[in-house]
Amino acid sequence: MTNELIAALYVVPTPLGNLADLTRRAEDVLRAVPWVACEDTRHSAPLLKQLGARARTLPAHQHNEHEAAARIVDKLQAGEAVALISDAGTPGISDPGARIVAAVRAAGCQVVPLPGACAATTALSAAGLTDEHFLFYGFLPSKAGQRRQALEALAGHAYALVFYEAPHRVLDTVAEMAEVFGERTLVVARELTKLFENIDALPLNGALEWFKADPNRQRGEFVLIVSGAPADAASGEGERVLKLLLDEGLGTKQAAKLAAAISGEAKNALYERALALKSAD
Repeated sequence: MTNELIAALYVVPTPLGNLADLTRRAEDVLRAVPWVACEDTRHSAPLLKQLGARARTLPAHQHNEHEAAARIVDKLQAGEAVALISDAGTPGISDPGARIVAAVRAAGCQVVPLPGACAATTALSAAGLTDEHFLFYGFLPSKAGQRRQALEALAGHAYALVFYEAPHRVLDTVAEMAEVFGERTLVVARELTKLFENIDALPLNGALEWFKADPNRQRGEFVLIVSGAPADAASGEGERVLKLLLDEGLGTKQAAKLAAAISGEAKNALYERALALKSAD
């Protein structure tokens, strides 16, 4: 790559932990751009220094995305290229960046995405689950009630569910997953590409005890992957009962509540399905 880049926002994935995972193209872009927008400029400075990058940095984190976007658009409209990076992985994937990209596109400027490190796909490639599809959720809500509602809404889906989780919430999250999802497989991918990387597959119902058995298992950053709902749970009794109740004229909330009580399936998931059935009528 030459040192001349078009005036565009380059969305650049950075390594999850192992610096050797930075692509050649990403290296070239970071060396060539005059500006790098960083989630944390202090965190990114060692990487840029190691690459010999001379770019000036702009803070672009979740608390200043609007202001950062305006500054970046100004740079682009002045004919300068800007690289966007997060602390690790791909910007905009459970990291700041999506609002910046949207603002740049709305301003008529070009966005150039680079492929690279992403914790979700890295974990999935080593999970060994046979689900044909997956849903990437990212971080669940931190409040218990909201987290429970989110999990219940996902309970009936017949594809692998991919979550990110922090160490101080992982026990609570795994405990609630076991209560909501029941007998599934949980893949725990911890500290991916780093020195203490571990990837384990285990029954979800025994996961809480597994974590508690060794405090080291509770450390680091996590990708949690839950296997999809069994076919009979995803498409069976709950929806059949729901349709009958809706046909009898019950409202969506009442039908979902009764169908959940009869079938044992998650009320929120059945409510979402009831809304979809109503809109299709």
